[in-house]
Amino acid sequence: MDLRTVTVCRYIAPLREGGSLPALAEADDDFKYVLKFRGAGHGVKALIAEFLGGEIARALGFKVPELVFAHLDEAFGRTEGDEEIQDLLQGSKGLNLALHFLSGAINFDPGVTQVDSRLASEIVWLDAFITNVDRTYRNTNMLMWNRELWLIDHGAAFYFHHSWTNLEKHAKNPFPLIKDHVLLPQAKDLWETDRKFRSLLTTEKLQAIVSALPGEWLEWQETEETPKQIKEAYLNFLLQRLENSNLFIKEAENARQALI
Repeated sequence: MDLRTVTVCRYIAPLREGGSLPALAEADDDFKYVLKFRGAGHGVKALIAEFLGGEIARALGFKVPELVFAHLDEAFGRTEGDEEIQDLLQGSKGLNLALHFLSGAINFDPGVTQVDSRLASEIVWLDAFITNVDRTYRNTNMLMWNRELWLIDHGAAFYFHHSWTNLEKHAKNPFPLIKDHVLLPQAKDLWETDRKFRSLLTTEKLQAIVSALPGEWLEWQETEETPKQIKEAYLNFLLQRLENSNLFIKEAENARQALI
Protein backbone atom coordinates (compact mmCIF):
# COMPACT_ATOMS: atom_id res chain seq x y z
CA MET A 1 0.00 0.00 0.00
CA ASP A 2 1.17 3.54 -0.75
CA LEU A 3 0.14 6.69 1.06
CA ARG A 4 0.53 10.02 -0.68
CA THR A 5 3.18 12.38 0.65
CA VAL A 6 2.43 16.10 0.81
CA THR A 7 4.48 19.10 1.92
CA VAL A 8 2.92 21.37 4.51
CA CYS A 9 2.91 24.94 3.22
CA ARG A 10 0.66 26.83 5.67
CA TYR A 11 -0.04 26.46 9.38
CA ILE A 12 -3.61 27.66 9.88
CA ALA A 13 -4.54 27.11 13.53
CA PRO A 14 -3.93 24.81 16.50
CA LEU A 15 -6.73 22.39 17.36
CA ARG A 16 -6.78 22.74 21.11
CA GLU A 17 -9.09 19.75 21.61
CA GLY A 18 -6.13 17.39 21.36
CA GLY A 19 -3.57 17.12 24.13
CA SER A 20 -0.78 16.80 21.55
CA LEU A 21 -1.66 20.11 19.84
CA PRO A 22 -2.63 18.86 16.38
CA ALA A 23 -3.19 21.64 13.88
CA LEU A 24 -5.26 22.57 10.89
CA ALA A 25 -2.83 23.05 8.02
CA GLU A 26 -2.76 23.41 4.24
CA ALA A 27 -0.48 21.35 2.00
CA ASP A 28 0.95 21.81 -1.46
CA ASP A 29 -1.98 19.88 -3.00
CA ASP A 30 -4.31 22.73 -1.87
CA PHE A 31 -6.17 20.48 0.59
CA LYS A 32 -6.56 21.12 4.29
CA TYR A 33 -5.45 18.50 6.82
CA VAL A 34 -5.47 17.81 10.53
CA LEU A 35 -1.73 17.56 11.12
CA LYS A 36 -0.29 15.26 13.81
CA PHE A 37 3.26 16.12 14.88
CA ARG A 38 6.15 13.80 15.58
CA GLY A 39 7.46 16.41 18.03
CA ALA A 40 4.38 16.15 20.26
CA GLY A 41 4.19 14.34 23.60
CA HIS A 42 4.33 10.67 22.55
CA GLY A 43 6.45 11.36 19.47
CA VAL A 44 6.51 9.00 16.53
CA LYS A 45 4.76 6.23 18.46
CA ALA A 46 1.54 8.23 18.42
CA LEU A 47 1.95 8.61 14.65
CA ILE A 48 2.56 4.86 14.31
CA ALA A 49 -0.61 4.13 16.29
CA GLU A 50 -2.56 6.66 14.23
CA PHE A 51 -1.33 5.12 11.01
CA LEU A 52 -1.83 1.46 11.95
CA GLY A 53 -5.20 2.07 13.60
CA GLY A 54 -6.50 4.17 10.73
CA GLU A 55 -5.39 1.83 7.97
CA ILE A 56 -6.63 -1.30 9.78
CA ALA A 57 -9.98 0.45 10.20
CA ARG A 58 -10.02 1.28 6.49
CA ALA A 59 -9.18 -2.33 5.59
CA LEU A 60 -12.20 -3.43 7.64
CA GLY A 61 -14.50 -1.10 5.72
CA PHE A 62 -14.87 1.80 8.14
CA LYS A 63 -15.02 5.37 6.96
CA VAL A 64 -11.71 7.01 7.91
CA PRO A 65 -10.35 10.31 6.53
CA GLU A 66 -7.52 9.83 4.06
CA LEU A 67 -4.16 9.59 5.79
CA VAL A 68 -1.12 11.16 4.16
CA PHE A 69 2.52 11.51 5.10
CA ALA A 70 3.15 15.21 5.67
CA HIS A 71 6.63 16.67 5.25
CA LEU A 72 7.65 19.65 7.35
CA ASP A 73 10.57 21.64 6.02
CA GLU A 74 13.28 22.64 8.48
CA ALA A 75 12.47 26.32 8.01
CA PHE A 76 8.76 25.88 8.58
CA GLY A 77 7.35 27.67 11.61
CA ARG A 78 10.27 29.99 12.34
CA THR A 79 7.98 33.00 12.12
CA GLU A 80 5.29 31.50 14.37
CA GLY A 81 4.61 33.89 17.25
CA ASP A 82 3.47 31.32 19.81
CA GLU A 83 6.61 29.91 21.44
CA GLU A 84 5.00 26.57 22.32
CA ILE A 85 3.81 26.06 18.76
CA GLN A 86 7.15 27.17 17.32
CA ASP A 87 8.95 24.59 19.47
CA LEU A 88 6.49 21.92 18.31
CA LEU A 89 7.03 22.78 14.66
CA GLN A 90 10.79 22.91 14.99
CA GLY A 91 10.78 19.54 16.74
CA SER A 92 8.67 18.00 13.99
CA LYS A 93 10.77 18.60 10.89
CA GLY A 94 10.70 15.65 8.53
CA LEU A 95 7.84 13.20 8.06
CA ASN A 96 4.64 13.66 10.05
CA LEU A 97 1.11 12.32 9.56
CA ALA A 98 -2.05 14.13 8.52
CA LEU A 99 -5.73 13.33 8.10
CA HIS A 100 -7.86 14.91 5.41
CA PHE A 101 -9.93 17.67 7.04
CA LEU A 102 -13.68 16.92 6.89
CA SER A 103 -15.07 20.44 6.57
CA GLY A 104 -18.39 20.85 8.34
CA ALA A 105 -18.16 17.59 10.30
CA ILE A 106 -19.57 17.55 13.83
CA ASN A 107 -18.52 15.48 16.83
CA PHE A 108 -20.51 12.30 17.33
CA ASP A 109 -22.96 12.66 20.21
CA PRO A 110 -24.25 9.32 21.56
CA GLY A 111 -27.24 11.13 23.02
CA VAL A 112 -28.29 12.40 19.60
CA THR A 113 -27.24 9.71 17.10
CA GLN A 114 -28.20 6.07 17.55
CA VAL A 115 -25.76 3.47 16.21
CA ASP A 116 -27.14 0.06 15.25
CA SER A 117 -25.83 -3.10 16.91
CA ARG A 118 -23.89 -4.27 13.86
CA LEU A 119 -21.85 -1.07 13.46
CA ALA A 120 -21.43 -0.69 17.22
CA SER A 121 -20.10 -4.25 17.45
CA GLU A 122 -17.67 -3.64 14.59
CA ILE A 123 -16.26 -0.48 16.15
CA VAL A 124 -15.93 -2.15 19.57
CA TRP A 125 -14.16 -5.11 17.94
CA LEU A 126 -11.72 -2.78 16.15
CA ASP A 127 -10.87 -0.86 19.31
CA ALA A 128 -10.42 -4.03 21.36
CA PHE A 129 -8.16 -5.44 18.65
CA ILE A 130 -5.90 -2.38 18.45
CA THR A 131 -6.20 -1.66 22.20
CA ASN A 132 -7.60 1.81 21.63
CA VAL A 133 -8.31 3.42 25.00
CA ASP A 134 -9.78 6.58 23.52
CA ARG A 135 -13.35 6.03 22.29
CA THR A 136 -15.28 6.88 25.43
CA TYR A 137 -18.25 9.06 26.37
CA ARG A 138 -15.80 11.78 27.35
CA ASN A 139 -14.00 11.65 24.03
CA THR A 140 -15.78 9.66 21.31
CA ASN A 141 -13.25 10.33 18.52
CA MET A 142 -15.95 9.91 15.91
CA LEU A 143 -17.43 12.46 13.54
CA MET A 144 -20.71 12.76 11.67
CA TRP A 145 -20.07 13.97 8.13
CA ASN A 146 -22.63 13.85 5.32
CA ARG A 147 -24.85 11.86 7.70
CA GLU A 148 -22.27 9.09 7.98
CA LEU A 149 -20.09 8.01 10.91
CA TRP A 150 -16.34 8.51 10.50
CA LEU A 151 -13.59 7.25 12.79
CA ILE A 152 -10.69 9.53 13.74
CA ASP A 153 -7.80 9.75 16.20
CA HIS A 154 -6.22 6.36 16.84
CA GLY A 155 -3.02 7.77 18.35
CA ALA A 156 -3.78 6.31 21.80
CA ALA A 157 -3.99 2.74 20.46
CA PHE A 158 -1.21 0.14 20.70
CA TYR A 159 -0.19 1.54 24.07
CA PHE A 160 2.03 -1.52 24.64
CA HIS A 161 4.68 0.11 22.45
CA HIS A 162 5.44 2.76 25.06
CA SER A 163 7.08 0.09 27.22
CA TRP A 164 8.11 -2.32 24.43
CA THR A 165 8.46 -5.32 26.74
CA ASN A 166 6.56 -8.64 27.05
CA LEU A 167 5.01 -8.19 23.61
CA GLU A 168 3.44 -11.66 23.57
CA LYS A 169 1.77 -10.97 26.92
CA HIS A 170 0.37 -7.69 25.54
CA ALA A 171 -0.88 -9.45 22.43
CA LYS A 172 -3.00 -11.73 24.62
CA ASN A 173 -4.30 -8.91 26.83
CA PRO A 174 -8.12 -9.21 27.08
CA PHE A 175 -8.24 -5.40 27.22
CA PRO A 176 -10.44 -4.71 30.27
CA LEU A 177 -10.55 -0.99 29.39
CA ILE A 178 -13.16 -1.88 26.76
CA LYS A 179 -15.67 -1.42 29.59
CA ASP A 180 -15.45 2.35 29.01
CA HIS A 181 -16.24 2.18 25.26
CA VAL A 182 -19.00 4.57 24.25
CA LEU A 183 -20.71 1.99 21.97
CA LEU A 184 -20.35 -1.10 24.16
CA PRO A 185 -24.02 -1.19 25.31
CA GLN A 186 -25.19 -1.57 21.68
CA ALA A 187 -22.50 -4.09 20.68
CA LYS A 188 -24.66 -7.22 20.59
CA ASP A 189 -23.02 -8.91 17.59
CA LEU A 190 -19.40 -9.29 18.67
CA TRP A 191 -18.99 -13.00 17.83
CA GLU A 192 -20.49 -12.54 14.37
CA THR A 193 -18.22 -9.53 13.84
CA ASP A 194 -15.25 -11.59 14.98
CA ARG A 195 -15.85 -14.21 12.29
CA LYS A 196 -16.23 -11.53 9.63
CA PHE A 197 -13.19 -9.45 10.59
CA ARG A 198 -10.86 -12.41 11.13
CA SER A 199 -11.49 -13.37 7.51
CA LEU A 200 -10.85 -9.83 6.26
CA LEU A 201 -7.59 -9.26 8.12
CA THR A 202 -5.37 -11.68 6.28
CA THR A 203 -1.67 -11.97 7.03
CA GLU A 204 -0.96 -10.36 3.65
CA LYS A 205 -3.22 -7.39 4.41
CA LEU A 206 -1.67 -6.76 7.83
CA GLN A 207 1.82 -7.21 6.41
CA ALA A 208 1.12 -4.61 3.72
CA ILE A 209 -0.06 -2.09 6.32
CA VAL A 210 2.88 -2.63 8.68
CA SER A 211 5.38 -2.60 5.81
CA ALA A 212 4.24 0.91 4.85
CA LEU A 213 5.48 2.39 8.15
CA PRO A 214 8.24 4.91 7.37
CA GLY A 215 11.69 3.78 8.44
CA GLU A 216 12.45 7.17 10.00
CA TRP A 217 9.64 6.61 12.52
CA LEU A 218 11.32 3.37 13.65
CA GLU A 219 14.78 4.59 14.65
CA TRP A 220 14.23 4.40 18.38
CA GLN A 221 16.89 5.28 20.91
CA GLU A 222 15.44 2.98 23.58
CA THR A 223 16.05 -0.23 21.62
CA GLU A 224 18.82 -1.73 19.52
CA GLU A 225 16.27 -3.31 17.19
CA THR A 226 16.39 -2.24 13.57
CA PRO A 227 13.37 -0.72 11.79
CA LYS A 228 12.86 -4.08 10.06
CA GLN A 229 12.80 -5.90 13.41
CA ILE A 230 10.37 -3.35 14.87
CA LYS A 231 8.03 -3.86 11.92
CA GLU A 232 8.20 -7.61 12.48
CA ALA A 233 7.30 -7.07 16.14
CA TYR A 234 4.22 -5.02 15.23
CA LEU A 235 3.14 -7.63 12.70
CA ASN A 236 3.61 -10.46 15.18
CA PHE A 237 1.61 -8.51 17.78
CA LEU A 238 -1.28 -8.10 15.34
CA LEU A 239 -1.22 -11.72 14.19
CA GLN A 240 -1.12 -13.04 17.76
CA ARG A 241 -3.91 -10.68 18.79
CA LEU A 242 -6.05 -11.84 15.88
CA GLU A 243 -5.38 -15.49 16.69
CA ASN A 244 -6.49 -14.90 20.28
CA SER A 245 -9.43 -12.61 19.54
CA ASN A 246 -11.72 -14.78 21.69
CA LEU A 247 -9.96 -13.32 24.74
CA PHE A 248 -10.96 -9.73 24.04
CA ILE A 249 -14.41 -10.72 22.73
CA LYS A 250 -15.20 -12.53 26.00
CA GLU A 251 -13.94 -9.53 27.97
CA ALA A 252 -16.14 -7.16 25.97
CA GLU A 253 -19.17 -9.43 26.29
CA ASN A 254 -18.76 -9.67 30.04
CA ALA A 255 -18.34 -5.90 30.34
CA ARG A 256 -21.44 -5.33 28.20
CA GLN A 257 -23.52 -7.70 30.30
CA ALA A 258 -22.45 -5.80 33.41
CA LEU A 259 -23.74 -2.58 31.85
CA ILE A 260 -27.15 -3.78 30.70
